[in-house]
Amino acid sequence: MQKTLSIIKPDAVVRNITGKINAMIEDAGLRIVAQKRIRLTKEQAQEFYIEHKDKAFYDGLVEYMTSAPVVVQVLQGENVIEDYRKIMGVTNPAAAEEGTIRRTFGESITHNSVHGSDSPESAAREVAFFFNKLEIFE
Repeated sequence: MQKTLSIIKPDAVVRNITGKINAMIEDAGLRIVAQKRIRLTKEQAQEFYIEHKDKAFYDGLVEYMTSAPVVVQVLQGENVIEDYRKIMGVTNPAAAEEGTIRRTFGESITHNSVHGSDSPESAAREVAFFFNKLEIFE
């Protein structure tokens, strides 16, 4: 079984729609095997998004991700990375397919409600960033 990281971002947490997003995840057959609500510090957000450090949107992304709590979770399934990325939809909610999380709940390219790992390598790094093995229940 494959694992991936999901983050329900500040815009969705503030709007109190985490349960609706989780229902979409579970309705798609993915299992939530770890979950917690946290408030990222600036340093944590900077470290998590370090690969974007030299991009124009980096500072705004860090500011946004620390603006309110987030829900971090580990999802599990056969092809969970690919499957979750399909469920999320593309980054721009306006261009995302109908029925995806971002099309349904996203407000903008930045406030697009969710994050998901894009490869097995990033999934391993991102899951380990937020969770230890004792917090993941398969």
